[in-house]
Amino acid sequence: MEQARLLYLSQTDVAAAQISMAQIIDALSTAFLEKGEGRTEMPPKPGIHPGPPDSFIHAMPAHIPALQSAGLKWVSGFPENQKKGLPYISGLLILNDTQTGLPLAVMDCGWITAMRTGAATALSARYLARPDAAVVGVLGCGVQGRTNVEALNVIFPLQRVVAYDTDRTAADRYAEAVRQRFDLTVQVASEPRAAVTGCDIVVTAGPILKKPHATIGSGWLDAGAFASLVDFDAYWHPAAMREADKFCTDDTPQMLHYRQMGYFQNIPEIHADLGELVAGTRKGRQSDGERTMAANLGLAIDDMAVAPLIYRRALELNVGTWLPL
Repeated sequence: MEQARLLYLSQTDVAAAQISMAQIIDALSTAFLEKGEGRTEMPPKPGIHPGPPDSFIHAMPAHIPALQSAGLKWVSGFPENQKKGLPYISGLLILNDTQTGLPLAVMDCGWITAMRTGAATALSARYLARPDAAVVGVLGCGVQGRTNVEALNVIFPLQRVVAYDTDRTAADRYAEAVRQRFDLTVQVASEPRAAVTGCDIVVTAGPILKKPHATIGSGWLDAGAFASLVDFDAYWHPAAMREADKFCTDDTPQMLHYRQMGYFQNIPEIHADLGELVAGTRKGRQSDGERTMAANLGLAIDDMAVAPLIYRRALELNVGTWLPL
């Protein structure tokens, strides 16, 4: 009998597979359609919290039959890592064979997490933002600030980004990177409201906090705008969130699970989850004047939609290292 083996893919290997953001958005669209029609398996993610406040390590399993994808992501988020020159998000993903259960690959999940989170924002925006949205406000100029703009730029006719960060140097670096890569006009804001008011889409992408700093106040978000709360409700005052005509998430049961853990203690009623929007069982934006929000939690089906793309491409390119089981 031939010895079983798995493919190890480092972060460099994963990036070398060159899966495009458009491909990732398409894969997530399929995954959320399947979810909306009840054909995925994804229990709420369990977690442990061994580090400083607001740090976590989560296990995220999922099965998407239509994509022949099953596996688990073991991912950590440690906000204090940035002061040490280490990534906030790190971890590994295991992709299993859906017929035998054997592991096919173990891959770094940093690149996957960054890209699929941006793709989830763009997919939500497809249903909740105005199709002519051209100005994006970004609060939090790290990895997610970049990948969210990358994903939104696939779907919308973006022209300008307004960037704010508590670290002005980080905002300046971000602005230069976005200008060069996406050929967009980027304005660095000196105060947070400038990255909210006057923007068609607002992305908050700071650290996830159990106790929100609630910087964004009521009256800041324009009528007709869409906001993606990548950092949960950390940036948003409850009064500002209550101004939303539709408040959505990517998975209602997991949102309720997070509430039991102490997050999302003062949010509006949930209008729909992303699977319902994609499947058409709940309506997204219905008028140009609606304020809409999506507080996407980051789901295992996001990761398991992307992992098979990377695995197949790595096989084609002969990327990675084979290891015996």
